[in-house]
Amino acid sequence: MAASKITKDIFGTLPDGRKVERIVLRGEGDFEARIITHGAVIQALIAPDAKGGHDDVVLGHDAFAGYLAERKFLGATVGRYANRIAKGQFSLDGETVQLPVNNGPNALHGGLDGFDRKLWQIAEIDDGAEPAVTLTYVSPHGEENYPGQLDVRLTYRVTGPTELSLSMEARTDRPTIVNLTNHSFFNLEGATSGTPILDHRLTVAAEHFLAIDPTAIPLPGPPRAVAGTPFDFREPRQVGERIRQSDEQLQSGRGYDHTYCLARDGKLALAARLEAPRSGRVMELFTDQPGVQVYSGNYLDGTISGKGGKLIRQSDAMCLEPHIWPDAPNRPDFPSPRLDPGGAYRHHTVYRFGVRTS
Repeated sequence: MAASKITKDIFGTLPDGRKVERIVLRGEGDFEARIITHGAVIQALIAPDAKGGHDDVVLGHDAFAGYLAERKFLGATVGRYANRIAKGQFSLDGETVQLPVNNGPNALHGGLDGFDRKLWQIAEIDDGAEPAVTLTYVSPHGEENYPGQLDVRLTYRVTGPTELSLSMEARTDRPTIVNLTNHSFFNLEGATSGTPILDHRLTVAAEHFLAIDPTAIPLPGPPRAVAGTPFDFREPRQVGERIRQSDEQLQSGRGYDHTYCLARDGKLALAARLEAPRSGRVMELFTDQPGVQVYSGNYLDGTISGKGGKLIRQSDAMCLEPHIWPDAPNRPDFPSPRLDPGGAYRHHTVYRFGVRTS
């Protein structure tokens, strides 16, 4: 009888007594994805290196208390609306919706109490050739002032020897907006390596990016070409190579914190590639979403400790967040986040790990 590729245990307890479960999905060798039901978080992602070793490559906490104490979106599922909405306000069918603002003047990542703070339910566990767990969350009409009940279904699945697939689907009972993502912070040298990601080599399959104002809302006008700017990662470049250049957009984001515009048409394709020089690890990100937020950990300030008791500091990790563009509810020229009854929001992202061969 083949060994189980899935195990489950209790990771922690909420103040009201509800249990937070952890599900471990295993691929080949030592590849593992550890998922917790609070926030549908990727709590750990164990990937091989070029020397035959393995390590956890996502920031987070060793114990549940860390996730409960500080809201830093480490590995979390973000919703109802990932990224920012200007002034927390948008119009839907002639009605103005006012969301709580929680990021300066804007609404960010679902508001004051988003999906990252919710206890998701385990709907299915598949211990077959491609081990998987499906989690669900029902967001009631009016939660964080968003219209419509939103029924969300999320599946993490090991779809290759060292590959984790994330599929999300949402349905509503009245017109609403939805934009979901995973907010993992990656360091391919290892979560406790103490090595910044500035010498990681990044490739992004995008010709354009969204310029932002000082509050990180996209500026009026079309996306800007990356050519001739510090935002050009069409060929592999070190993350830190141009991050300190005197550039208005780098000043606005305090580094990279910008959406790159992907040509997708709803089809899964390579969006980004990240390479670590010492471990030799490589991660390829595939998605069907129209954008990917590239965030160089600019606001990590050493005020919290993560795995191994290490303080989490600026540029300790890189986020690559596939999603619809920020402030899209207020921008008819952007991909639409609208969801109507009878329709379905769908999101598919794949994290494929390997090692550099040359």
